[in-house]
Amino acid sequence: MALPIMLDELRPFIDETLQLWDVPGMAVAVVKGNEVIVCEGFGKRNIASDLPVTADTIFPIASCTKAFTAMSVALLIDEGKLTWDTPIKEYMPDFQLADPVATNLTNARDLLAHRTGLPRHDLLWYASYFTCQDIFDRLRYLEPNKTFRATWQYQNMMYMVAGLLVAHTTGMSWECCIQTQIFERLGMHQSNLSTVQTKQTDNFATPYQERDGQIHEIPFFEQDGEHDAVGPAGSINSCVRDMAEWLKVQLNNGQYNGEPFISAANLAEMHKPQIVIDNPDAQRFGFALNSYGLGWFMHAHKGRVLVHHGGNIDGFSALTSFMPQENLGIVVLTNGNHNAIPSVVSFTIYDRLLELDTTDWNGLYKPFYEEMKAAQTASKMHSGNKRKADAPLTHPLKAYMGEYEHPGYGVLSVEQKGEQLQMTLNERFTLPLEHYHYDYFEGYFDRFDLSFKASFTTDAQGYISQVAIQMEPNVKEIVFTRRPDPRMQDPAFLEQFIGTYDLMDKPMTVALKQNALVLHLSGQPAYPLLPYQDTEFQLQGLAGFSVAFQQDATGKVTEARLNQPNATFVATRQ
Repeated sequence: MALPIMLDELRPFIDETLQLWDVPGMAVAVVKGNEVIVCEGFGKRNIASDLPVTADTIFPIASCTKAFTAMSVALLIDEGKLTWDTPIKEYMPDFQLADPVATNLTNARDLLAHRTGLPRHDLLWYASYFTCQDIFDRLRYLEPNKTFRATWQYQNMMYMVAGLLVAHTTGMSWECCIQTQIFERLGMHQSNLSTVQTKQTDNFATPYQERDGQIHEIPFFEQDGEHDAVGPAGSINSCVRDMAEWLKVQLNNGQYNGEPFISAANLAEMHKPQIVIDNPDAQRFGFALNSYGLGWFMHAHKGRVLVHHGGNIDGFSALTSFMPQENLGIVVLTNGNHNAIPSVVSFTIYDRLLELDTTDWNGLYKPFYEEMKAAQTASKMHSGNKRKADAPLTHPLKAYMGEYEHPGYGVLSVEQKGEQLQMTLNERFTLPLEHYHYDYFEGYFDRFDLSFKASFTTDAQGYISQVAIQMEPNVKEIVFTRRPDPRMQDPAFLEQFIGTYDLMDKPMTVALKQNALVLHLSGQPAYPLLPYQDTEFQLQGLAGFSVAFQQDATGKVTEARLNQPNATFVATRQ
């Protein structure tokens, strides 16, 4: 089909598609070999200000970033500084996963092909202000659910590790490497790696989400460089004019404007299937031979190889794709949350330009998305049906308050607000908790339209000691253990317990050593006292043993009760 005719037909189709999906705007670039044949904006980048999308409007490209991270690794392999198959531990000895086999064998190919055995665990990075290094140190505490290299499982944090590998190898940040080694070399002068930078431009798209048939503006997922936990997995912001330059490298055997950019061998390695993807929905869309390379998906599209990667982040959806044999590539960027427009428009353009059999891609994708929404709604209703009537709390609300910690996921704070609880994860997101039944509470994460249960546990002493939440659906619940009151580690608070106590006519002394209490019993070794609850401390190394200090009406410590599994002994302060 002649390009002018195709574009004339495409414009009304794009307008109809934006309306169908309740998305304000989009931008499209089409590249044939070294020529940019389409580079245009459609719709609105900001509804309230009635601002149009142009070819230079900046959008987050989200996980389309992954191909850039793979490229940053490939460039270092070209230089002989890395290999695809050397274990990461040889470059970064501190690398550790929960699976010792994966720890010792994981290489750059495994990181970039999503085959380490670790599921997503996305709430760890999404609901925190952790740095890349923070998360790197926490990976060892995350439960895998598959055997190493056995299954493809999408995993953002392994791309974070790849970014750290690049930084470790070059001595500069991953962000700096992307800026200097890719953006500057390709003339991608409008692209950046920070939401802060994006908002400082005069042409950026605003994020939107459809809810109940209405388009709502929503906050950006903030990316500020230092605290963008998994930047190498999804922090690039770009425009279709810049992304067209990126496509030229993919379509020209690693050459850019006639000059070598990346070796043909390593470009082919990224575009080559590394692991098969079991996609039960592929047949519905006519896709075959689904697999993943290094930063790219690939499947057969009507007899042609399609290499592609999508991106979704709060209020934005994107797709970068190309057909190597046809020397044709397309990028579509939108400012609508989790929508199928990038696929619908890209596949329609491929079909028309290549004169392939016509497919109603909106007719395929829209019912699929509606079915997913209906299933989500039905799941919420089913959850409500499981609720037990007349199942009150076992403790007053204040007993659940406090800080709980998981070595991987961080700190969960529970507070009382009015007549209900609320939880805050790593000081980033605060969500209300509604009593469900017994010691179960239900929370709702509106950014993900996700409901979850929080199950509190009572220990043998009757205290609320843990809370478990299904943070990652493919593994067991994540268990957060209550942290002691911070004052129990304050020397000024601990000093009141120092002294000698009479325990059955024998001295029991409590001393302060290195800002912690130590208990001395006659004829026994010293026992460090671990903060537990209120004025009660546990004896380190003795399960079920604790000492609870008692105070009179004036607050003066008068005795210590030594609790054992089978008895309690009272020691009077001398």
